[in-house]
Amino acid sequence: MSERQKVYRFLTAIDDAGFCHKVTEALSQGWELYGSPSYAYDAKEGIMKCGQAVVKEVEPFDYDREVKLGAL
Repeated sequence: MSERQKVYRFLTAIDDAGFCHKVTEALSQGWELYGSPSYAYDAKEGIMKCGQAVVKEVEPFDYDREVKLGAL
């Protein structure tokens, strides 16, 4: 049995229901929350933005910066 590999994503969006849906979608695909959410004011755009780190254990793969982590 091969050892699984952990991958990391940081989800961001405007502070609205879309952000909650983005995180919920990731959770439904097997991602797990990693740490606390972040919340910051974007002064240039005049809006609040949210962020949440998520991690997932996947089958080993050869890492490449072109890998679409959300598709794992």
